[in-house]
Amino acid sequence: MSNITNAQNPFYGQYHTPHGTVPFDRIKTEHYEPAILEGIKLQNAEIEAIIQNPEKADFSNTIEAFEESGELLDKVVAVFGNMLSAETNDDLQELAQKIMPLLSEHSNNITLNEQLFARVKEVYNQKETLQLTQEQKQLLENAYNSFVRHGANLKGEAREEYRRLTTELSKLTLTFSENNLKETNAYQMLLTKKESLAGLPDIIIEAAAETAKSEGKEGWVFTLHAPSYVPFMTYSDNRDLRQKLYMAYNTKCTHDNEFNNIDIVKKIANTRMKIAQLLGYKDYAEYTLKKRMAENSESVYKLLNQLLEAYTPTAQQEYKEIQELAREEQGNDFVVMPWDWSYYSNKLKDKKFNINEEMLRPYFELEQVKKGVFGLAEKLYGITFRKNTEIPVYHKEVEAFEVFDKNGKFLAVLYTDFHPRLGKRAGAWMTSYKDQWIDKKTGENSRPHVSVVMNFTKPTENKPALLTFNEVETFLHEFGHSLHGMFAN
Repeated sequence: MSNITNAQNPFYGQYHTPHGTVPFDRIKTEHYEPAILEGIKLQNAEIEAIIQNPEKADFSNTIEAFEESGELLDKVVAVFGNMLSAETNDDLQELAQKIMPLLSEHSNNITLNEQLFARVKEVYNQKETLQLTQEQKQLLENAYNSFVRHGANLKGEAREEYRRLTTELSKLTLTFSENNLKETNAYQMLLTKKESLAGLPDIIIEAAAETAKSEGKEGWVFTLHAPSYVPFMTYSDNRDLRQKLYMAYNTKCTHDNEFNNIDIVKKIANTRMKIAQLLGYKDYAEYTLKKRMAENSESVYKLLNQLLEAYTPTAQQEYKEIQELAREEQGNDFVVMPWDWSYYSNKLKDKKFNINEEMLRPYFELEQVKKGVFGLAEKLYGITFRKNTEIPVYHKEVEAFEVFDKNGKFLAVLYTDFHPRLGKRAGAWMTSYKDQWIDKKTGENSRPHVSVVMNFTKPTENKPALLTFNEVETFLHEFGHSLHGMFAN
């Protein structure tokens, strides 16, 4: 346990930053554990106060009080969880192995607290007679269902088994993610002969050269990160190298090394099944889909089978055309393999439509794309964006923007994080560091702080970041999620 005092830990008290944003410039790894432990302690006291309240359980003293509990813990965990995805390191991952089981145990202590659930259930059973607003009804419904779905109705040994399984699942899923990131970062394909680069666009070759240089190597380094992997599979004329990179990407975490995830995946699947059955469901699909639009696995398979029926003829025709094109170039015995698909489908697209994604890159320079995306939101909703360098960020590549509504009133903070790094997992996502809420006492509408995180093509020494059409689509997609967060009220 750290000896950091409250005054030294930036998580305690109010953030003295623009709009109360996270003081990333002050947060160190050693600040998380004491703040999380203190957050757990404070929420436990808040839960105890709800239980010990001598007044009859009602919406205000039980549901609302529970909703408002855990402020410090939520604040710290929001940053900790986001950093594990966007800017992690060995120290943070080591700490996560210790912290995640604690958080799982704390969550179980709340949802399996019989006295607390009794009060929640008492309010829930009166829901038809209570004069609640639509928002209050939704909060009550969510609170009750959350307790039930997290084991509140379990008794005796089943409760203890639920505790054990959920703690085990939190460790397994964390290890799975860590292994995937480490295996991705560990792989490099170093090419030293220029003829090995045949077919690759100049911008991809330049990026590979810079990656090699940053690693202190001569030649060109290609990795499993999307901006390197996808163009290589699409444009490289060297089939053996395409196969090599494809197999590296699609066999991640299956090798005989410390990052092997095969047993972990089996354990995750079995643990999820046991949890679902413990809660009275046939399997995990039935459990997780109950609160989703599909509602059950039959609906999912019905949709998948409809798609299969609708798209199979087109897919078969596309495969036939790609196979024919490949055989025109390679001979009649050539069989298209998975590592050939992107390469020949791109050639077919070029042949049929005379269009190549690389032709579009110069039109999608990242700064211009940002202007276009922000400008679209301004045109549609009247909101404006102003970069604020006074807002602390967690990496030098991250930018922070103040967002204002059509009346010029502060709406939200938006962080943008565009490029791959060793500490960032693959993919693209929108997340939040602070949700919107209304202060009951003052009526203040406290605005959200949201972030869009992606893995787009990086700039090189000679060229700015030039995005693919697919990357622009991804930006718009995640930006749509961020709008949902920013407009929240």
